[in-house]
Amino acid sequence: MSDAFRELLRKVGSGSHTSENLTRSESAEATQLMLRQEATPAQIGAFMIAHRIKRPTGEELAGILDAYDHLGGKLAAIPTDNRPIVMGIPYDGRTRTAPIAPLTALVVTAAGCPVIQHGGRRMPTKEGVPLVEIWQGLGIDWARLGSAQVQQVFAQTRLGFVYLPTFFPLAEALVPYREQIGKRPPFATAELFWCPYAGEALVTAGFVHPPTEEMARSAFALRGNPRFLTIKGLEGSCDLPRDRTCIIGIHQPKLGQPEAESDAERLLLHPRDYGFAGSEVPLAPTPEFVTQMQSVLQGSRAT
Repeated sequence: MSDAFRELLRKVGSGSHTSENLTRSESAEATQLMLRQEATPAQIGAFMIAHRIKRPTGEELAGILDAYDHLGGKLAAIPTDNRPIVMGIPYDGRTRTAPIAPLTALVVTAAGCPVIQHGGRRMPTKEGVPLVEIWQGLGIDWARLGSAQVQQVFAQTRLGFVYLPTFFPLAEALVPYREQIGKRPPFATAELFWCPYAGEALVTAGFVHPPTEEMARSAFALRGNPRFLTIKGLEGSCDLPRDRTCIIGIHQPKLGQPEAESDAERLLLHPRDYGFAGSEVPLAPTPEFVTQMQSVLQGSRAT
């Protein structure tokens, strides 16, 4: 049993009236102890539940991201005129609406801007369709490529995919805890804002609840990275909706202020103004959905 971890668990798990927030360094330490599984399974499960109930702060999110940067794998920086876009999408996938992020990535890379997506296999709690399965259907099996091969593909095509079991097996080893506790832990939020790239990048993260966006803004300010985008997308993804106003947060440094300070601009896009209004495309069985995506790539209009 980890005595150090027990003290951190005691802080977050003491109840609604007496629990305490962790400092950034404490949050990083707790995350590393869990990732390395130096904490016991009972401690890890208890912490995940307690931290979810308490709800993480921006400072705690910064600590989790610090630990991910320290222990997780990354794609090496490549020469490029455009800052790569890192797309943060919920790892537990989609269950209701069609995920078009792979098509978006192909369009953006064709325009000359590198794109990095990241995620894992089917994951609790939703067990929805993950991006890696869609890419497999399109003929690119990121799960079978080693990190060196992914790096080579990224350097040549400007498209990369950081597959969790390959690049970050320590985080992959915590996935069974999600299934056992039946709830998303704060790690699920951190994954939206994780940047698995060694150079400067523009993190673009989907979200559902406004407090998540504010927590990210606080965390990025602490980490000295005020440039990022947030999208209130379909099922928390970066996919813009068709049946409601699209809400995009553009976070960038304040004019005349320290680099860590950021301003948030709200970009509201009305689908009807661009000829995209309509019902959301429902998620079809994966083989059928892949066929639909292939038709789009061949120039057919999606229905």
